[in-house]
Amino acid sequence: MYYDPYMYGYPNHYYANVPMNPYRSQPYWTTPNEMVYSGPFGYPYPTIDSRIVIKDYGKNPFVVNIKEATKQNNTFRTALWTGNHLQVTLMSINVGEDIGVEIHPSVDQFLRVEDGHGIVRMGDRKNHLDFEERISDDSAIMVPAGKWHNVINTGNRPLKLYSIYAPPKHPFGTVHKTKAAAMAAEKHHS
Repeated sequence: MYYDPYMYGYPNHYYANVPMNPYRSQPYWTTPNEMVYSGPFGYPYPTIDSRIVIKDYGKNPFVVNIKEATKQNNTFRTALWTGNHLQVTLMSINVGEDIGVEIHPSVDQFLRVEDGHGIVRMGDRKNHLDFEERISDDSAIMVPAGKWHNVINTGNRPLKLYSIYAPPKHPFGTVHKTKAAAMAAEKHHS
């Protein structure tokens, strides 16, 4: 078949029997609200500042790209959202460090790893954590209330994860820049 740009009465490369450039923006595939001014090879130009402001947005409706917020966080623990029945915190565990063996007697906890490698340990006694699993990107960890647990960074870069507590564990607006600051705050809060 030969190429004729007006074979259907108007130029439309989608229906012509010719190779298409997959990197070219196709404006007729989008609605006006989806139009993006493209950079080289069809990728969008980055905005001036696309970083997420990391703070506690608690008790207000909130939507965030949790993966990007988690990867962007560089503090040991920062509360991202604290409600009456749920709390989301972001964590960055440095190479060779851990969160420390801890227990939450009346709080169930969900953790999700977004970047890095490590080990999670759990058990019924503080000195006998008999459950152990390797964790990495996209690992989800469920910690039942009353279970001793620890997460250890075994990789060569910070372990980035977020944690969901139900009910909330830390005060609204919690920011612990380092593990030492977190330990001091826990001792003071107890």
